[in-house]
Amino acid sequence: MESSNIEEYLETFYSLEEEEKPATTSEIAKRLGFAPPTVTEMLKRLAKEGYVRYEPYKGIELTDKGRQAAKKVKRKHRILERFLHDVLKIRKDDIHEQACKMEHALSNEAENGLCKMLRHPASCPDGRPIPICDKDVDNCASCEPVLENPSIRQERLLSLCALQTGQKAVVRFVRGGRVAVKRLCDLGVTTGTQIQLKSCAPLGGPVEITVRGSDLAIGRGLAEKIFVEAC
Repeated sequence: MESSNIEEYLETFYSLEEEEKPATTSEIAKRLGFAPPTVTEMLKRLAKEGYVRYEPYKGIELTDKGRQAAKKVKRKHRILERFLHDVLKIRKDDIHEQACKMEHALSNEAENGLCKMLRHPASCPDGRPIPICDKDVDNCASCEPVLENPSIRQERLLSLCALQTGQKAVVRFVRGGRVAVKRLCDLGVTTGTQIQLKSCAPLGGPVEITVRGSDLAIGRGLAEKIFVEAC
């Protein structure tokens, strides 16, 4: 487990990537409340340890190692927000700060247990996506009970809805339990299957895909459970 200080930096980089904003020293200093020279020293350390690629005055980019670590802490944070809001009924305005304090101490086993208890949530209370786990399983049902020392997924997966129109991909993971897996299986969408995105309707509308030579329209909620490796 990385120190909480490193995790806060990595989580901030990940958030900036999500928002499609440049990760500059000044922006990071503003978000974390640190002086720019302090941020610069940490960036040099993170680059030395292989978490980021950093050149002064040219911005910061997460490496694969850094992105994996950042996704892990962001996943814990947003699962904790779901738990605080949905189970403990804490006001939405208060859950972010509490999750920040708890995420660094949450073990992987506790994270897995919360995910299972909350029925594999896809987003935090504010609607931001919860990153999928890094365990090399086909679906959430395959992760019950909690796996000990699981193998780690090597592919960099995308949500089906993140593909470009016309792009082909291979299904690698389905978020959700047996019900979601069965629904998709009945449609011919199983892990290892190649699919092609035809269109994503705006405003949460249906998603059209081509599977095994047939065109299908599936609801956005079900489509967002499908994660793929782009061809």
